[in-house]
Amino acid sequence: MKSVLIIFDQSFYDRVLAILDRNNCRGFSYVEEVKGRGSKTGDPHFGSHAWPSMCSSIIAVVEDERVDNLLEMLHRLDKATEQLGLRAFVWNVEKSI
Repeated sequence: MKSVLIIFDQSFYDRVLAILDRNNCRGFSYVEEVKGRGSKTGDPHFGSHAWPSMCSSIIAVVEDERVDNLLEMLHRLDKATEQLGLRAFVWNVEKSI
């Protein structure tokens, strides 16, 4: 199993959910408001007057065989509108209860 952290502009919420559904990734936790700034490109998402947009994040535990396709679909979404920003990170899940 892998843990996939997806951080994205709030406008991507429905599309990210659709990608999770298409990959049969049912369980996840959602954080609606996340502030941050990308390490290389994209605008800051601070929820301020100067930088009003905000990010959201989803963390999901996914079967190993689903991860590559999930990441590919998320990457395509990011490439369509790079300035909005979308990143995904994957960790091994050692144990769960």
